[in-house]
Amino acid sequence: MLLIDQISKVWIKTHLALGDSYPVFGDWFYINFVENNGMAWGMTFGGEWGKLFLSLFRIVAIGGIGYYLYTLIKNNHSRILITSISLVLAGAFGNIIDSLFYGLIFEASGPFHVAQAFPVDGGYASIFHGKVVDMLYFPLIEGHYPEWFPFVGDDYFVFFRPVFNIADSSITIGVLLLIIFQKRLFGTTVDTQSSEEEESLKEETQEEIAPDTAE
Repeated sequence: MLLIDQISKVWIKTHLALGDSYPVFGDWFYINFVENNGMAWGMTFGGEWGKLFLSLFRIVAIGGIGYYLYTLIKNNHSRILITSISLVLAGAFGNIIDSLFYGLIFEASGPFHVAQAFPVDGGYASIFHGKVVDMLYFPLIEGHYPEWFPFVGDDYFVFFRPVFNIADSSITIGVLLLIIFQKRLFGTTVDTQSSEEEESLKEETQEEIAPDTAE
């Protein structure tokens, strides 16, 4: 997933101008090149310092996820759990690569300018300040809200509007697997602990009753 993510981003960055959009399947799937300067859905906070904090936070989070994955593999946990966490890790790592290095190795993309890799004058930003490349756009449903809808009546809407990348998809699939198989992955552990607690309580009760019975 990480390899596919990076290959697709490098190709998009070096072959399309910012804002270029091409249909893949009809009107419901497009390759649409945009860049994300901040968090999910393009949100930003705190300017350059906020961008730096976000990048550092992602690195710490990746370290935590990586260590958790290592313990899962070491203890021979469920393959579904290992796969889910691996997908989340691959996606998080894919996006942090953009933030860390893309500003150093690429020119700035523009509406009529295709960026080059390793430009002579250097990249468009310093380390930790690169932009995340997004390109997958699925406008599955388009139309207008009913006029009686509060606040947005008769406004135009698109579902699904956000543009994302392979790394985002990897994280989403990993989280969905955790949700779908949560009972299989975590329910057994909880049930076992509950059974052990009940068994321990029964033994304590029997020990308290036993002397009275003997008398």
